[in-house]
Amino acid sequence: MATTTDTMEKIVALCRRRGFIFGSSEIYGGIGGFWDYGPLGTELKRNIKDAWWFDMVRNPPPGPGGRVGNAHHTGEYQMVGVDCSIIMNPKVWEASGHVSGFSDPMRDCKLCKGRFRDDQIEEAVWASEWHAEVNEIWTETTPPNLDRLKSWASKKGKKLAPGLGLVREPDAVLAQLSEGVLEQIDESDRKKINPWSNLLFNPNGQQFACDTCPTCGGELSEPREFNLMFQTYVGALQDAASRAYLRPETAQGIFVNFKNVMDSTRVKIPFGIAQIGKAFRNEINPRNYTFRSREFEQMEIEFFCKPEEFCRPGEPTSMDWYEFWRDARIRWYESLNIKSEKLRPREQGKDELAHYSSACTDIEYLFPFSDEPQELEGVAHRGDFDLRQHGKFARGDDMAFAVINDSEPPASAGADSRTSTTSPVSEPARGLKSAVRYVPHVIEPSAGVDRFALAVICEAYCHDPDRASPEFMKFHPRLAPIKAAVFPLVAKDGLPEIAEPIYREIKKHLPCQYDAKQSIGKRYARMDEAGTPYCFTIDGQTKQDGTVTVRNRDDASQVRIDKSRCLDYLKDKLRL
Repeated sequence: MATTTDTMEKIVALCRRRGFIFGSSEIYGGIGGFWDYGPLGTELKRNIKDAWWFDMVRNPPPGPGGRVGNAHHTGEYQMVGVDCSIIMNPKVWEASGHVSGFSDPMRDCKLCKGRFRDDQIEEAVWASEWHAEVNEIWTETTPPNLDRLKSWASKKGKKLAPGLGLVREPDAVLAQLSEGVLEQIDESDRKKINPWSNLLFNPNGQQFACDTCPTCGGELSEPREFNLMFQTYVGALQDAASRAYLRPETAQGIFVNFKNVMDSTRVKIPFGIAQIGKAFRNEINPRNYTFRSREFEQMEIEFFCKPEEFCRPGEPTSMDWYEFWRDARIRWYESLNIKSEKLRPREQGKDELAHYSSACTDIEYLFPFSDEPQELEGVAHRGDFDLRQHGKFARGDDMAFAVINDSEPPASAGADSRTSTTSPVSEPARGLKSAVRYVPHVIEPSAGVDRFALAVICEAYCHDPDRASPEFMKFHPRLAPIKAAVFPLVAKDGLPEIAEPIYREIKKHLPCQYDAKQSIGKRYARMDEAGTPYCFTIDGQTKQDGTVTVRNRDDASQVRIDKSRCLDYLKDKLRL
């Protein structure tokens, strides 16, 4: 039975072979954390973004209390889009907190000079090759075979983990292990955390989870903060005045354009602003293929609503936009065939929430590279933090982006029109019937294009040894890079002359490929690996009765239809 690691390796190989994903700058040795999408990968990503934009912006799901429309009634709302610049005024990131707070505690290896996030070291150690080999030796017998440990340290250990205590000072470490230390180790603890690490990793007894390099087993430095934003300079001089940053998220461009959108359109609260765009984070340890990269794309919505139109989990309300968007986004993934048990929405606990957030759901997916589900999208209630911050930093007034509560009559002359809502770190604002102005609250569904593309690839990957072409990609029709392929069985006998008009007609409406080279089996295999739902083959019988063979990707079944029906057959089967 294939392991999840084996599956991931096969998926990576297929993506490379069929032109879904390449390593960036491969001919120069590549560059960590950056990826290039090939012809099929580019089409897949475009289909994902087009599906998201069509379903969330042009034809968004019906609101909690009614249809989508321009009128300002319960459940009705509008969605508009923006496309903001990647480099913004640095003050944007000061206001958002990224300059001072967008950092991770990092640790450096004193031997190999590797750099790692402090909270990811233990996971990386357990995933390392040298840890797996030492762990196998340690657990195969009770007590552990110390001679095998010493043999490993003198051979493979020098190559895999030269900084490990067992490798650097094998006699000292093994002497401690032979002096009654093993008898003090509880069996349940051994299985859970492998406490041998205190001795095998560093003879001085330091804890491996904090002080051992995942790469070489060497000693790590103390944690220090490292800002994750890419820094650049705008203009001819490289000084503090010209310093700028590549945006680490697309959300702030929406927030700083909130008033511009309201002033230039007829949108009213509630409404959403959507954006698809690149973001950049200087990840110290990019890993897991394209999942954690330094350059990535986001699909984000900032949905602005009244403060009272939100409730915490378990608190019913007549309209809850947070609950609405959480459920709508889960349904969207399911509609695109991400509906197995691997899709796992998870409500964050109070200790996980950002300081400005009242609630957040992580929509997670169980990738083959991990035993734990990983985040595809976060749906968060951000409160009024962002608009207040930008109002305060840009205009000196945290109510600068307040809007009129048009469901209430205007305040009487001389009345104070500034009504403060509570901070999102405390209870949500309630009972605003007397309010005239308020700062909208924000619900943010934020999805990663690259992460979803990887999830689509992993979910679509199928391996059936009983098929002539065992590997195939079972993409949802909306996402499949190629919808159909047209093959003349042989490139002679007048078959290409029949096949080419069919191909040209389909290509006017749907992505389609024409292939007349190699055996028909190899052509089917190529299309299976590309995830093409249907292939049309023109053969000798076509010349006799005008029918063509249609092959189904999912089960390799074949039927014959009249050649004039190819396009209609596709549209019907694909429901496009």
